[in-house]
Amino acid sequence: MSIRTRKIIRLILKSMALLLVVCALVYIAQKYGAAITRLVQDPGQLKGFLTFYGTVSIAVFIGLQVLQVVIATIPGELVQVAGGYVYGAIMGTLYSIIGITLGSIIAFSIARIFGFSLLSEFIPKKSIEKYRFLMNSPKSVRIILLLFLVPGMPKDIFNYIAGLTPVNSLLFFVLSSTARIPALLVSSFIGANLRQGNYLLAVILSLLACLFFVISILHKDRIVKYLQK
Repeated sequence: MSIRTRKIIRLILKSMALLLVVCALVYIAQKYGAAITRLVQDPGQLKGFLTFYGTVSIAVFIGLQVLQVVIATIPGELVQVAGGYVYGAIMGTLYSIIGITLGSIIAFSIARIFGFSLLSEFIPKKSIEKYRFLMNSPKSVRIILLLFLVPGMPKDIFNYIAGLTPVNSLLFFVLSSTARIPALLVSSFIGANLRQGNYLLAVILSLLACLFFVISILHKDRIVKYLQK
């Protein structure tokens, strides 16, 4: 078999695998995305759902968090608040970190295996163009870490984009997961206080989180332009 024939076969196999991955992601997003979003909007309902699974409920919650990262259309903050409501601030944060890290590994690996052609299928071109500068930047590790620290940034999309950068995969997973911990703690703490009936504290924390979120959204483009320089 000639080298050219092998390249053609590899291209065909890769294209078929790419099509299967895209179809799978689209199918999961359409079939389960809305249902998961509704479920995590009501922490009490989520608790009942997880209780049904008994001893494997933690694994089910981690699986929901993985789907939230991979699908990227499910609001992550809702899942994290619900995790705090069900498991408490500390354990909710821990389980969310595990799920987010696993989801990040999957998203990062998908992008690294299939490349730009996959991202262009289900991530808005505007988002890709805005962060394209990361793809060949020798400083992509530091820039991505800063972006993960800023509230309101599309962190789940960054997992895919990071797969196209020269960043070391292990370093990326460690830094991105670490950068998420402060926000995860706040979200889980809000959920835990809702369950305990500390509504005033939960409202104050929510308002502060929303304030930081709004400020970041208003200055998001300015932050990105600064990092480009």
